[in-house]
Amino acid sequence: MSVLATRDPTIRNVGLLALCQALAMSASSLTITITVLVGYSLAENKGLATLPIAVQFGATMVATFPISLAMKRIGRRAGFSLGALCAVASGLLSAKAVFDHDFLMLCGGAALFGVNNACVFYYRFAAADTASDAFKSRAISLVLAGGVVAAFLGPQLAVWTRELFAPVLFAGGYLAIAVLAGATLLVLQFIAIPRPSEVERKGPSRPLGEILRQPTFLVAALAAMAGYGAMNLVMTATPLAVVACNHPFESAAFVIQWHVVGMFAPSFFTGHLIRRFGAGRIMALGALIMLGCAVINLTGIAYAHFLSSLVLLGLGWNFLYIGGSTLVTEAYRPEERARTLGLNEVLVTGSTAVTAL
Repeated sequence: MSVLATRDPTIRNVGLLALCQALAMSASSLTITITVLVGYSLAENKGLATLPIAVQFGATMVATFPISLAMKRIGRRAGFSLGALCAVASGLLSAKAVFDHDFLMLCGGAALFGVNNACVFYYRFAAADTASDAFKSRAISLVLAGGVVAAFLGPQLAVWTRELFAPVLFAGGYLAIAVLAGATLLVLQFIAIPRPSEVERKGPSRPLGEILRQPTFLVAALAAMAGYGAMNLVMTATPLAVVACNHPFESAAFVIQWHVVGMFAPSFFTGHLIRRFGAGRIMALGALIMLGCAVINLTGIAYAHFLSSLVLLGLGWNFLYIGGSTLVTEAYRPEERARTLGLNEVLVTGSTAVTAL
């Protein structure tokens, strides 16, 4: 550990949280790559192929607010550890579902992974908890930058583990998710995030309705909802669409890989752009980039269309999501943090649950 890391817990936490983000998002991108295809193979009604992903995001939506309140009492690290344990259980249960050819069990595993995601979504705010106002947007974006690792590790694991237990396909991918979650659990134990103070845990706060009506909160939440909802709508359907258009599975994995690169690689400079130009302008640019993704998707079904549109989709998401995440930190007092962030995440994950289904 460097002298600087010892002196400044924010720098140390950002590095560890970025590593946790890398592991968690690798598991998430692996899930996105294989679950729709597994759901299609297990569901009697093929129209329900995306139901496990919808269950996953639905579970995230339901768990988000209670987890935020729980972290207010037990602290970030304990809450994150609980999420990682759920991800381990999810990987094991989903692998069993594949072996047993059980669609409902797969949905159960997806629900557990959704609870884990509810915890992972707070990694970026945990970095902001101890950051100065000047460093806050960069702390958030640098933690999300850990997802760049996921762009290569997650989809590649999907390819490597696809036939690990042949002729049963994809079971190995879910076991890989359990391993990634176990590694995340280990790293989390080294994060030093102060427990909430007495004022933060018991201080008076405004009603949620009053917080919700603030223009700052509304813009932040709507930007994140639009970015995540639109991104999820296209991303969830893409692996199925790529295969349905007679492209090989490896092509679907590669498209998701570069989509995740588009999501997280810009995080190395998004925080700087927000500081220079303001969150509003960066979010507006993100919306325009997403419109470009829609135009490309409407022009054809060649491999190049899938690849280029999904890269733009990730970039647009990055600008909208980090911009909204930075802006929402200006909408609450310290004692209102848990309830405000919980409300924000319920709205965002609600949009993802609807678009996944």
